[in-house]
Amino acid sequence: MEFQDVVRRRRMVRKFTSEPVSDESIQRIMRNAVRGPSAGFSQGQGFLVLQGEQLKRLFDRFELWAGDGVKTAPVIVIPFSAKDVYLDRYAQADKGWTDRSEDHWPVPYWDIDTGMAALLILQTAVDEGLGAVFFGTNKDEWPALRAEFGVPDEYVPIGMIAIGHPAEEGISEGASPRTRKRLRFDEMVHWGQWQ
Repeated sequence: MEFQDVVRRRRMVRKFTSEPVSDESIQRIMRNAVRGPSAGFSQGQGFLVLQGEQLKRLFDRFELWAGDGVKTAPVIVIPFSAKDVYLDRYAQADKGWTDRSEDHWPVPYWDIDTGMAALLILQTAVDEGLGAVFFGTNKDEWPALRAEFGVPDEYVPIGMIAIGHPAEEGISEGASPRTRKRLRFDEMVHWGQWQ
């Protein structure tokens, strides 16, 4: 599929068929995810891929902020960011922020880079002929989520991504484009000066 087609076709899919996702597709999706940008090549991301019985444990024990439709997905990927990996990397001699202070960072690049990896997951799913939806998590459940799946404490989930074969055409029921129009291009893109 051409890149512009991937961008145009990417949407949040909230209901999936029972058709499994091939191992080849999952591998390709995750290989693309780890190719995302990483400040200082810190590589402070981690990804937990859940299928089968692991998904049942997730669905039974944790609140999902995307509705019951995501429970039909055969795959969920949880992207994690690790701030300490970035702070450690930038304390190295070639970067020189030996105090490891977060004050050096105008924004949390560990979360931004992980978000870019999440977008690569969403786009690669489209390129594979699949659907996906990114949704939030309950912060109060993060410690239990890490404990349940053996994730080290320094890794923070930035959300979850359900992946599968779309069960519906067009825009998912309840999706924002049904209730809100996309802003015009010239309302969002400013050339040379905001106003």
